[in-house]
Amino acid sequence: MNDNGSGAISTLNTLIATTIDSITGYEDSAKNIDNERFREIFRQRANERQQVVQELREEVRRLGGNPEDDGSFLGKAHQRFEDLKAAVTGRDEKAIINEVERGEDYLKEKFETALDSDELTGDSRSVVERCYQSVRSGHDQMSQLKHGMEA
Repeated sequence: MNDNGSGAISTLNTLIATTIDSITGYEDSAKNIDNERFREIFRQRANERQQVVQELREEVRRLGGNPEDDGSFLGKAHQRFEDLKAAVTGRDEKAIINEVERGEDYLKEKFETALDSDELTGDSRSVVERCYQSVRSGHDQMSQLKHGMEA
């Protein structure tokens, strides 16, 4: 890692942007699903992800950086595609759960890549590891929902 922590700040900001995409995905899914149980799960996960973003932003500030305050470009492009696809597929539960789970795969992979890199050390690594526990829990829950619907 370089001396001023810019690698860590960049890594943390990438995680922030991707997590914001996750929040948007959960909020959109909650709005577009009729199943009240799923709607509540999505809202809870969006709230958890807000806490993850706050923790990551605090760490960026601690390192002297400016935290990301917007989602990624890729996330925005992905969301527009999903909006189009959802309009065509009629927003059925299975399609929504599949897309949420796909987003969870992507987010989990981003956190794992960050943890596998040499950019994070000490407190920054600890923050990301703690946040990753929430991400992994959300991923596993969505995976269980998806596979439960396939059964």
